[in-house]
Amino acid sequence: MYDLIIIGAGPAGLSAAIYAKRAMLSALLIEKNYMGGGQIINTYEVDNYPALPGITGFDLGQKMSEHADKFEIEKVSENVVSIDVTGSVKKVITDENTYEANALIIATGNSPAKLNVPGEEEFTGMGVSYCATCDGAFFKNKITAVVGGGDVALEDAIFLSRGCEKVYLIHRRDEFRAAAVLQDELKKASNVEIITDSVITEIKGDGQVNSVTVKNVKTDEERELSLNGVFLAVGNKPNGDLVPVELNTDEKGYVIADETCVTNVPGVFAAGDIRTKKLRQVVTAVSDGANAVYSVEEYLRTWK
Repeated sequence: MYDLIIIGAGPAGLSAAIYAKRAMLSALLIEKNYMGGGQIINTYEVDNYPALPGITGFDLGQKMSEHADKFEIEKVSENVVSIDVTGSVKKVITDENTYEANALIIATGNSPAKLNVPGEEEFTGMGVSYCATCDGAFFKNKITAVVGGGDVALEDAIFLSRGCEKVYLIHRRDEFRAAAVLQDELKKASNVEIITDSVITEIKGDGQVNSVTVKNVKTDEERELSLNGVFLAVGNKPNGDLVPVELNTDEKGYVIADETCVTNVPGVFAAGDIRTKKLRQVVTAVSDGANAVYSVEEYLRTWK
């Protein structure tokens, strides 16, 4: 029996683990992947985390994991199968064990959204990728496309432009949502061709991606682009498969909770990208971890 179980070892979960140990709570951190850090470890460069400008996402995730390890947080690498929050004691069932605690923090984050077009599933890992920093090196001196209009899409296009022969940036609208500084940097990349008001309707290939069909949403005109790889950066969806039905969620599946991380179920808290919020960044996830543990402490004092 633990005071607290934390599910997920991204920035929110790791921050919660650090704060939990400092609060002298008996806590267990569960992460299905061998290495913690969450999505941040797949980010080439993090330039907006205070005091660490230009650090790679992998290094930042590793530093956070090492920080948690210094507090000797108890952790297991197991796959969570289900969560039972119906009683005062919360149960987390993995494919190996059942764990119990008086409080639970769900910090499972979110994942890249998909286009859901023909060829996407077929060629995933064979030219279709959701992580430019993970797979970009395989496309050196080749032609690639990035799909999206937010920060990640522009970051990916800029990153790929440094090694690819040419990069297409395809966006369904006529303007980008990305930060102005990224848009300015993108303009400096002479080998990036921007295609706006357009969407990919099909990804084609023969064992490996070799082209995409692009449709202009205003004119319905279609064109074929010959290329070697497609990087999708069209947003994210919550990793909510494990979220118990007892928890209130919004229409997209994010757990409804404000910055206190308190949910509608007593003793259950949601931190990081899994909860409803306007800004999903490393700095807000880390803040959630701290806030969630503070709320856990308040709950345990009242509950006990």
